Formats: sequence, C-alpha cells, structure tokens
Amino acid sequence: MATPTPQTAPTGGLRERKKQRTRDALIRAALELFTEQGYDATTVDEIAEVVDVSQRTYFRYFANKEDVAFAVQEMVEARFLEELSVRPAAEAPLTALRSAVMVAWDEIGSAIESVIPLELHMRSYQMIESTPALVAVHLRRSSELEEQIARLIARREGLDVDTDPRPRVLVAAFSGVMRAAGKVWGEGPDCSVASIRELTESYLDHIGPAIAGDWRSHP
Repeated sequence: MATPTPQTAPTGGLRERKKQRTRDALIRAALELFTEQGYDATTVDEIAEVVDVSQRTYFRYFANKEDVAFAVQEMVEARFLEELSVRPAAEAPLTALRSAVMVAWDEIGSAIESVIPLELHMRSYQMIESTPALVAVHLRRSSELEEQIARLIARREGLDVDTDPRPRVLVAAFSGVMRAAGKVWGEGPDCSVASIRELTESYLDHIGPAIAGDWRSHP
C-alpha cells in the first residue's frame, strides 16, 4: 500500500486574510490619527509606523491619504449599490432606493465594526465634514455616486438617463435627504447603527410630504 503523500494546506486563503488584516489595520490607524491630530497634520509614514509596515507596503493598499480616509464609506456605498441592483423590478424607484438603504444598514453595522469601532466611524464622519480638503473630495465622490445610482435606476426602469431627467432628479432628492440625515447623526450623541437607520428611515419617509401639499395645513 502506498504511503499517503502529506497534503500542504492551501495558502491563498491565509494570504488573503493576512492582506485584509493589514488593510484594516491601516484604515483604523489612519482614522485614529486623522481624528486625533488632524488629517493635514498626519503623514503616510506615521500611519505605516503605527501598523509597523513600510511606506511601500502602505501604497500597495492605498494610493494616498484620501483613499484611506474614505475606505469605510466606500464599503458602505458598495453594499448599498449591490442591494439596489437586486431590488425587485416591480418596486417603484423611490421604494427601491429606500429599501436598498434600509437593508444595507441592517447588514453594514457588523461589517464596519469588523474594521473600526462605530464610534470611530462617527468621529471620522465629523472629521471629514470639518476638513476643507476632504469636504471637496466628499462632494466629488457624492456626485460620482449619484451618477452611478441614477444610471442604475434608469437601467432598471428602461430609461435613457441622458434624455429622461427623472432618474437624476429623484437621485438628487434622495441624496440630499441622505446627507441631511447623516449630518444630524454625525452631530448627535448616538453613534449606533440603529440610530442612523432610524434617522434615515424617518427622513426618507418625509420626502413625499416635503415636496407636495401644503405645509401649513399639514405640519
């Protein structure tokens, strides 16, 4: 009987997990430094030093400081887009947007906490809002995201986004509500996912009443 040949455990999974841990550690270190001493005052070398990696290693994961500052936000946005893309075709556009963001918030809390504490996520949001260089980036990224969402909505409705303004108009209203809810959440004392979810749901529920009817007779 032949002697079994020892099997070597696959290394791909272990290697990927190690890379993910390094990336997560860089995000957490960067956001801690940004919120403690300021975005502009923090260098890539300082971030790398906290994680005990080289500057070269840092640049394998992020092109610059801007990328790491928005890494968690990008994760949240990607989850929302993923959910929006699979919403039932029978749902009206605004219902699909609302449902997608609610489902995303149901699932994203644990994903955020696997990288950084929610309290740090809140502080990072506040840091972005108070840093001129990042506010400009945030506005640019928001504009790009809105265009992605508008085109996705147009595709699911069978519309040409370049000739029919409705997808962009709807997404502009939706995005404005999301920014308003995020601002109130970021300035409040409760940094929980339940809090941002509840606030977002309440604000989205007010889109219809806010743009139609008589405010004076229906407070």
